[in-house]
Amino acid sequence: MTLTIWVDDWQIQCCGESFTPGDVVSWRLLEVDSEDYADVVGTDRAAEIDFREEHHGQEEEHAPTWLKVLTVAEVHCRYEVPPGSTANVHQPVPGTTVLVPVEEADGWAEARPDVRFAGYLVTARRATDVPEDAATRGE
Repeated sequence: MTLTIWVDDWQIQCCGESFTPGDVVSWRLLEVDSEDYADVVGTDRAAEIDFREEHHGQEEEHAPTWLKVLTVAEVHCRYEVPPGSTANVHQPVPGTTVLVPVEEADGWAEARPDVRFAGYLVTARRATDVPEDAATRGE
């Protein structure tokens, strides 16, 4: 069974580890409300997202899940202050998503015109082969 996982740009920039398709990773997964991602990736793509990777806050309640990464795509979109807003808070602009397949996710992306890097969409499946040194790392 293939899973689609959202990885925030700031999560991996802060303290995440780089990963590539083919890697086996240990992530704490939290279920998502697809509506939370609709403006960033579009309604159809958002409906495909099963989980988000988390290592700041609520993750202590969730055991790590071993996953084999299948594909990685950078997600870029335009951000702006919504019309009529009195707050100077930039929000994703629906319909501006640019997906870029990549061979490595390290939290940083090449700048693209008119859009900003938001995170990664990762497809993965639960791993059956866990790295031998996982037990010694306490995972």
